[in-house]
Amino acid sequence: MVKTIEAMFDGRTFQPTEPVDLAPDTLVRMTIETVAERPVAPRSFLATARSLNLDGPPDWSERFHEYLYGLDSAHAAPSGNLA
Repeated sequence: MVKTIEAMFDGRTFQPTEPVDLAPDTLVRMTIETVAERPVAPRSFLATARSLNLDGPPDWSERFHEYLYGLDSAHAAPSGNLA
């Protein structure tokens, strides 16, 4: 059987990156060819924000100035006017 697979070298052993249909202790011949690392696709901002699992009050976006600056509702800027 001839099959090309990828494996990671951990400094001591090679670990296949996919299942290999071989019985334990089967002798194999390996030819080592280094492979350029696959680029990691950038995550979107929304995916990153969702992964943070932030917990906050339901009116967070409407009253952010109170939560951000510690103002009470009597001293907060009116909605839409952040000055």
